[in-house]
Formats: sequence, structure tokens, C-alpha cells
Amino acid sequence: MTDASKRPDGTAVEEDTVVLDARGLRALAHPVRVQLVGLLRKYGPSTATRLAERLGVNSGTASYHLRQLGVAGFVEEDVERGNARERWWRSVHRRTDLRGRDVADQELAAALAYLQSVAGTYTLRIQQALNELQTVPRTWRGTFDMSDWALRLTPEETVALRQELRDVIGRYRQDTPEAAASAPEGAERVDVITHLLPEVETPAPAQVRTGPGTATGPETP
Repeated sequence: MTDASKRPDGTAVEEDTVVLDARGLRALAHPVRVQLVGLLRKYGPSTATRLAERLGVNSGTASYHLRQLGVAGFVEEDVERGNARERWWRSVHRRTDLRGRDVADQELAAALAYLQSVAGTYTLRIQQALNELQTVPRTWRGTFDMSDWALRLTPEETVALRQELRDVIGRYRQDTPEAAASAPEGAERVDVITHLLPEVETPAPAQVRTGPGTATGPETP
């Protein structure tokens, strides 16, 4: 894989972030592997058996994919926890970065498989939150939000928006073991999931004349 401190375009990335190259992208092009890495990052070191129970697969399947992730450098054995009977695994990185256009173009099938796996994982997380909404404390129930906005932007403006969103999120406390230990009372894990979904060649809204020389778009219902 590439140097985790730089993206393919040479720009810096956050600490503990892996930048996907072709080999890493192919290694993650499987939904079980994406979920395994996500679980290890979210909950910390674990065994294949425990991870398999969370995913609803058999332990042999989880073990196989963990070994493949280990070869690719995404996970490693936690030798301090493991023993002759159990192998413990931990994530090597906190985040994954797929920004290299050349990598995605060269490995288009793998890139699509990876992104579809990520999207499926996000869908499951949202559904889980909805299922639990009635049972969470009232103070937390009011924080739930799902919104969308339709914007008309250039590619450059879209990239700028993405960076602004990242900058805003970066101002808040990250969910790490260290942050959890020092967080104020009442702090819980909050998942922030963002999507920027281009709709290329989407027709512009029809113009509606409201008076001489004046045109406005249709109102949003």
C-alpha cells in the first residue's frame, strides 16, 4: 500500500489513515472484510469467533477474511491478548482514504465492489438506529437526523464542500479510546455519515415566469 501519510496526489492525510492503492483496494473489495475492519476500529481488538457472531457468519469465514486483511496490512494479530487457543486481531488504522482517481480507474470493478460494501454497511447502521429509536433516552431521541439538500455545484465547489464538512466534523471529539476516557459525562458514540452524490447531466429545474422579466424556479414542496 502507499505511504499512509500522503494521498496519491501528494497531499497530507490525517494520522492513522490508510490511503488505498490497487492492492489494498482489491483486498477490501468484499463486504465481510469491510465490516470486519469497521468492527475492529469501532469496538477494538477481538477474535474471529466474536466477530463472526456479530456478522452472522461462521468463524471459519471470519478467520479466512481476517488472514487476508492481515496479509494486506489492514489488521494484525494482537499478540498481547492472544494465546494458543485464540487469536486476537486489531485494526492497524482508524480510517480508510480512497481519493486516488487513477487507482479507482485502474481497479474500477474493485472500487465499485468496495464502495457498494461501504454503502451497504451504512444502510445497516441507519436501519439499526431506526430500530433502536424508540428505546433510546428521550434526550438522545431528539438528536436523530436524516436530511438531504439538492445543490447545483461545479466539481471544484463539490470538493470544497466536502472539505468544509470534514473541517467541521474535525472540530469535535473523535471516538477513540483516549477520547472516551476523558469525555464529559453523558457523551456517547455518535455516527456521522455523509454522502455527496453527483447527478451528472440532470436537467435544470424548469423556469417559471412570475412577472415581466422575472423568472424563478419551482418551489420545493
